[in-house]
Amino acid sequence: MERVARVDRKTNETNIKLTFDVDGEGSSNLETGVPFLSHMLDLFTKHGQFNLTVDANGDIEVDDHHTTEDIGICLGQALREALGDKRGIKRYGNAFVPMDEALAQVVVDLSNRPHLEMRAEFPGQKVGTFDTELVHEFLWKLALEARMNLHVIVHYGKNTHHMIEAVFKALGRALDEATTIDPRIKGVPSTKGML
Repeated sequence: MERVARVDRKTNETNIKLTFDVDGEGSSNLETGVPFLSHMLDLFTKHGQFNLTVDANGDIEVDDHHTTEDIGICLGQALREALGDKRGIKRYGNAFVPMDEALAQVVVDLSNRPHLEMRAEFPGQKVGTFDTELVHEFLWKLALEARMNLHVIVHYGKNTHHMIEAVFKALGRALDEATTIDPRIKGVPSTKGML
């Protein structure tokens, strides 16, 4: 069964077409208008072994907020749709990723209970033109729309770029683990009988 979803979202602020394949090859085609976000999504895709296509046009002449937020919304919706009833998935994922002096950890539970817990203090307010507060905004909308419990911890680091890069790589790896089909699991991995 293919685990692929496409989401189209058009507002007065953004126009986004996104396709997400859970069982991909680490391939991305990203036109976000936000270069740093494209870089992070490329890393996420490669390390999660997903396929991701994003064609986004947003009001980046204002700032990167709406585009970043709405791509998070679309990616979360696509992940949720692609997983369907979640039969056979591992459900939980955990990944530590170092990036030079920085160490990030991401833990996910595809529980249908949206929550973001983030412990990260970035030294810089910007990476290039990208506002680092948008990392939280993106991750919160992703968790909300995917209806997953998402914990992000940057244990330490000095370089803001390295810290954020470690987060996105760890996010890809944790979601890869959580979405993996385990043949031992019959039905959904929950005593409730549903996720």
